[in-house]
Amino acid sequence: MRKTELLIPAGSLDVLKTAVIYGADAVYIGGEAFGLRAKAHNFSKEEMKEGIAFAHTRGVKVYVTANILAHNVDLPGVEAYFEELKEVGPDALIISDPGVFAIAKRVLPNMEIHISTQANNTNYGTYLFWHQLGARRVVTARELSLAEIKEIRSRIPEDMEIESFIHGAMCISYSGRCLLSNYFVGRDANQGACTHPCRWKYSIVEETRPGEYMPVYENERGTFIFNSKDLCMIGHIPEMMDAGIDSFKIEGRMKTALYVATVARTYRKAIDDYNKDPALYEANMEWYRQEIGKCTYREFTTGFYFGKPTEDAQIYDNNTYVKNYTYLGTVEQVDGRGRCRIEQKNKFSVGETMEIMKPDGRNLMVQVAAITDEDGNAQESAPHPKQVLWIDLGPEADLAVYDILRKKEEN
Repeated sequence: MRKTELLIPAGSLDVLKTAVIYGADAVYIGGEAFGLRAKAHNFSKEEMKEGIAFAHTRGVKVYVTANILAHNVDLPGVEAYFEELKEVGPDALIISDPGVFAIAKRVLPNMEIHISTQANNTNYGTYLFWHQLGARRVVTARELSLAEIKEIRSRIPEDMEIESFIHGAMCISYSGRCLLSNYFVGRDANQGACTHPCRWKYSIVEETRPGEYMPVYENERGTFIFNSKDLCMIGHIPEMMDAGIDSFKIEGRMKTALYVATVARTYRKAIDDYNKDPALYEANMEWYRQEIGKCTYREFTTGFYFGKPTEDAQIYDNNTYVKNYTYLGTVEQVDGRGRCRIEQKNKFSVGETMEIMKPDGRNLMVQVAAITDEDGNAQESAPHPKQVLWIDLGPEADLAVYDILRKKEEN
């Protein structure tokens, strides 16, 4: 059996550390240019160095995205950026553009290169093409079925790796290549500036009846013909492994630390349980499903892995998110007496019940006994985002740095 990598996204240094602590084998990040998530916080050169050092001391790899579809004006900057990455020292680059690939091979001849899903990798011939040019890994297009991936595996060299998405948002456009954003608002999705027009509400207007909006398809909330459900393959890890996939990729470089921790921890346990004993994996399935539902998501789908969705399993639905838990903060410091320091993310109050989410899989229920600011002033609630607080969760609270605090929403 091939060793399976769990690959987790991080849009900031804090989220990278969360991904590492909660079970990632590798983390993928973007620099301040040439990645496809311009609205993510992204990493400065110094943050990259710190994040890579943090990950490497814990045996975790870091990959840097440079997967824009480049224009002429981009190429000199790409070359300068890759020169800087010599000093930063990531484990691999994720690239989609052949011109960018050529620059990487020249400037960083010893760097491992992975070919992004953005390059439309739908057949074994494409894999062989990139392998002959020196790519180590290719990310499958999301349009592929597991049967197609299994055939690719059978026709490419053993040392070539396959990476496939296992969880997260799906794109309406072919392998993520979209022109809608550029057409509507002049922001190029293929340059990292997508405004997500696929999530907007649409109607039809007939030419001779301006102002009269007719729905294309309507439910109680409107028309969302481009909105895909979220991919979730937590119940199909055996099939993913059987297809010969080397790296299970989570989508979400713009997600919160709570999302990253929840998804990383759940898939980490599922993969480890299956490798230990398939019966253990089946026995814990309800736990996986409950936990994966504790982060914000749209309805789940298996995408195209088992063929094109049938009418009753339509992949396009609405833009409604399910939010069962709210992220309150990550523990930055503890005093050994049940008090912890956090940077507050969402409002909570004295007397509320919250949950301590621990990297080892435990969820501990606690009650907020007291809240104080950095100067020791008592507060009844924490309404101000990013305020640094000390929270008293009682002397029995089992607290450690990197624990995540969250509270259940009353839906």
